[in-house]
Amino acid sequence: MTLRAHRDPDWAADVARWGLGRMPLREQSMWALWVYRYGRRVDAAPAGVGQKLHRKFHLLLHTVVETLTGISLPKQTRIGPGLQIWHFGGIFVNPGTVIGAGCTLRQGVTLGNRVDGGPCPVLEDGVELGAYAQVLGGVRLGAGCKVGAMSVVLQDVPPGATAVGNPARILHKAPAGSPVDTASSSARAASGAVNDAGNDACPRDEVPGSDAGPHKNKLPAPVNGQESGSLTL
Repeated sequence: MTLRAHRDPDWAADVARWGLGRMPLREQSMWALWVYRYGRRVDAAPAGVGQKLHRKFHLLLHTVVETLTGISLPKQTRIGPGLQIWHFGGIFVNPGTVIGAGCTLRQGVTLGNRVDGGPCPVLEDGVELGAYAQVLGGVRLGAGCKVGAMSVVLQDVPPGATAVGNPARILHKAPAGSPVDTASSSARAASGAVNDAGNDACPRDEVPGSDAGPHKNKLPAPVNGQESGSLTL
């Protein structure tokens, strides 16, 4: 059995976010992110004894790393390439959450639903969350927006905007027609707005911010489909 982790472009993009001269594997957050990518590759691998063994090993790794780092990244979550997590501890991501490419999280961040089984957030490309920010329910954070530390987001945040407070309020919006506004508007038109009726579940197959940011349209496929960096078992 051969793990082709070195060929996984999503993991390569995660590592690249740290830049030259850094040793990202010294960052506890990267342990959790690697285990997440590994779990995705396992589920995309052909069924068989090898896959079953890898799934058991992934469950063990996930439990150990989640306990050590305080970072919960379930493999059911859809995360685009180039995720960066500063620091560690108290980071919880609901399995139904969708995270675009090039996003940034910090310690204490929670991404989840407001009621059990309810809709979860969608983060478009390049979203940045401050320490202890909470994004709850079926809200969409537009491409390139920023959420301040300790903010609680309960409504959509426009692309390029800055949101702070509890509940979060919009302090700044990207000018109409700006690159980030135009790109995010195109993505919305192509994929449809999330949670328009307030009761929609998170879209598992949607690519948020597909025309925005340097990673353009790079969300991983669902776990039961084929995916880059798959296992050879």
